[in-house]
Amino acid sequence: MAQHFTDPIGPFTGEFRFLSNFFPVAVVYEAVVYPTAEHAFQAAKTLDPLVRARIRALPTAGAAKRSGRSLTLRSDWEQVKLTVMEQILRAKFQHPVLRAHLLRTHPRPLVEVNTWSDRFWGVCHGSGENHLGRLLMALRHEFLTADQPPVATDPQRAVS
Repeated sequence: MAQHFTDPIGPFTGEFRFLSNFFPVAVVYEAVVYPTAEHAFQAAKTLDPLVRARIRALPTAGAAKRSGRSLTLRSDWEQVKLTVMEQILRAKFQHPVLRAHLLRTHPRPLVEVNTWSDRFWGVCHGSGENHLGRLLMALRHEFLTADQPPVATDPQRAVS
């Protein structure tokens, strides 16, 4: 069945796995290289450099996520978590191939569909705020706008 340009993309699996924070690509966050966006995000929940290093060294994104659940969160976490995620996604999509893949998803909506009841970052059973999808779409829009060549104008019309 052909996909329509308004059909949402989600869950972030298969050909769209690159949208997942679990996708194995190095991400630089606060001058430190993390093996995945998930590692970086979970590490950002604390300001303790030793805990961040421990999370960075975990073998999988899943292990990083599990570790992040038991952290004592930094005091400003609720105020900064969206900004932190945006910074991490921005770093992730500096990779030219991933950026090109993200741009090719235009104009389809991106929805972080999940079954683990995450209704803040995604949508579970049709309900959720989809902040991850919204951040990805905002970055995509920014990249599309920045990557557009200037519109050629008729030089005769520009002169009055």
